[in-house]
Amino acid sequence: MKSICVYCGARPGARPAYAEHAKALGRTLAERGITLVYGGGNVGLMGIIADEVMRCGGETVGIIPEALMKKEIGHAGLTELHVVSSMHERKQMMADRSDGFIAMPGGIGTYEELFETFTWLQLGYHTKPIGLLNVEGFYDGLLSFLRHACDEGFMQAAHAGLLRVSPDPGQLVDQLAQWQQPRVDRWEQAREQI
Repeated sequence: MKSICVYCGARPGARPAYAEHAKALGRTLAERGITLVYGGGNVGLMGIIADEVMRCGGETVGIIPEALMKKEIGHAGLTELHVVSSMHERKQMMADRSDGFIAMPGGIGTYEELFETFTWLQLGYHTKPIGLLNVEGFYDGLLSFLRHACDEGFMQAAHAGLLRVSPDPGQLVDQLAQWQQPRVDRWEQAREQI
């Protein structure tokens, strides 16, 4: 694993643990020689993790839409900063430049990126691992909701199980590095109902 895309908040969040875990993940990536690919911002958890990766001698690739760059939230001190025309181009480039994905705590943008990447994995558009850095149980409600979607017949448990989850940055990176995609037929259940 040479690069990991991290989705995270453009705000630091209410708990100091969020920033602490962003720094810990940044150190982990730098120590293991894994390039950080992220949204290119200098604010919130985005800026915190990028700064920590660089402080520890690691490499950072930021990808930011021109509209956000104009709002002066782009990080000028990265190894690479790509300014693109749209959010769609940003997400595609982030996915293309990454060997795996981690979602840290964040807001609606973080969830949107996570779910799009998760959907692509479920549908077989990529075979890269996805992890949730579950800082102080931040994603417990989401994990419960995914179980509910399985119980209600809208999702296979095998697909919900594609997400790797850990509160520890090092353990989560290990899980992504060791991940092997199980073979799950997305359409089996739907075909059975025809």
